[in-house]
Amino acid sequence: MTSSSHHRRTRIVATLGPASSSPEMILSLAEAGVNVFRLNFSHGAHEDHGERHAAIRAAETKVGRPLAILADLQGPKLRVGVFENGPVVLEEGKPFRLDLDKTPGNGNRVCLPHPEIISAAKPGSHLLLDDGKLKLRVVKVLEGALETEVVIGGKLSERKGVNVPDVTLPIPALTEKDRKDFDFALSLGVDFIALSFVQRPEDVEEAREIAKGRAAIVTKLEKPQAMEDLERIVRLSDAIMVARGDLGVELPPEEVPVAQKRAIAEARRQCRPVIVATQMLESMIESPTPTRAEVSDVSNAVYDGADAVMLSAESAAGRYPIEAVSIMARIASRVEQDVEWRLRMDRARPKPEGTVQDAIVQAAWQVSTALSAKTIGVRTQGGGGALRMARERPHCPILAVTPHQEVARRLCVVWGVFPQVVEKEHIAQSIEELAEPTAAMARSMQLCRAGDHVIVLAGLPYGVAGSTNTLRIITA
Repeated sequence: MTSSSHHRRTRIVATLGPASSSPEMILSLAEAGVNVFRLNFSHGAHEDHGERHAAIRAAETKVGRPLAILADLQGPKLRVGVFENGPVVLEEGKPFRLDLDKTPGNGNRVCLPHPEIISAAKPGSHLLLDDGKLKLRVVKVLEGALETEVVIGGKLSERKGVNVPDVTLPIPALTEKDRKDFDFALSLGVDFIALSFVQRPEDVEEAREIAKGRAAIVTKLEKPQAMEDLERIVRLSDAIMVARGDLGVELPPEEVPVAQKRAIAEARRQCRPVIVATQMLESMIESPTPTRAEVSDVSNAVYDGADAVMLSAESAAGRYPIEAVSIMARIASRVEQDVEWRLRMDRARPKPEGTVQDAIVQAAWQVSTALSAKTIGVRTQGGGGALRMARERPHCPILAVTPHQEVARRLCVVWGVFPQVVEKEHIAQSIEELAEPTAAMARSMQLCRAGDHVIVLAGLPYGVAGSTNTLRIITA
């Protein structure tokens, strides 16, 4: 396909905020290429999120394709207390005390209103303040207090964040605020719920129990403890987000790219979509063009095979939200036309797992490659067949046809999948009943032209989730 007709495989997630909340802007962002809209529950009232949700659903009707909505929960925010006379300066090598006393702090001490940190810390543990700008080392653990030494000094203002990278804290991933936001997001009918500051597999299990299938669970990787139990956490999640902001505070900077690549590879192996997030086009908050380093960053995520790349403040509060989406789409489209990108996708194909569904999608990859097929059509009930096919990273787009709108929306975050909703069909008894309509749909979506080869996958008898067992080659 030429550049002008290229169908972008990598999905785009855009955060909504003050710069992008009007129905007109949301529609423009969708038209520019957004596949998933993120509602950040760290900011804004429920009423604001409800209005944005309604505007996204209105835009979905106008653009004529599914749009997904992701509700991102704030998670437990750990912060120091207030100071008596404004910011203080911590000097390297000097002592500084963190305690439970709510009296305003000074240059010698401040309240740390989180007894969980004090009880879990040990001598030698480190605390990072203000996104890692300041660093303290625990010298002594007392009853209700930590005596620390300043390792990296600087100005400390009130209510700045605290990170504890080398300690697993006995705190839940869901605060009371999160639980209320969770319930509200489910009442709206969002497609994904993102969990912040996950440390343990049990955090994901708790969220799944609350959701009960009403929304897919996205686990944000931003704690070193989550990276240590990556395989189990990915298995319990419906999707993964590499949230490099907080991850980059708690891990040494040079470890973040390694963690990103490891997470992308593990998510693909387990057939889970993965989103790469944070600071991807950060300079576009103020500038109409990104830096060359940012372009390389987005490109590298695409070369790694990420399902989606995400905009945060760039689209939520920046001056150029539409331009940020447009350049992100252009970067992804250009990389996907590179021969080296294609070779990387082929080399990284995971080993088959010995199931009928796995064998069918492996065969579809081989047949579609040999015939230079223009589309692989997957008839799917629960989305599993399309996910499996996407894991192979085929050379052509995947048309996922489902009778369930919620399934189509959840597939919006999946690499290379173009979801389409059809009215509930009768239980088809033959592949022919499904193949011709699939090819006609691919032609109408300009995924192929008359005379092109189209591969169609389905489970027969049709209508049973997880039963993909049939492959048919047809001419569009």
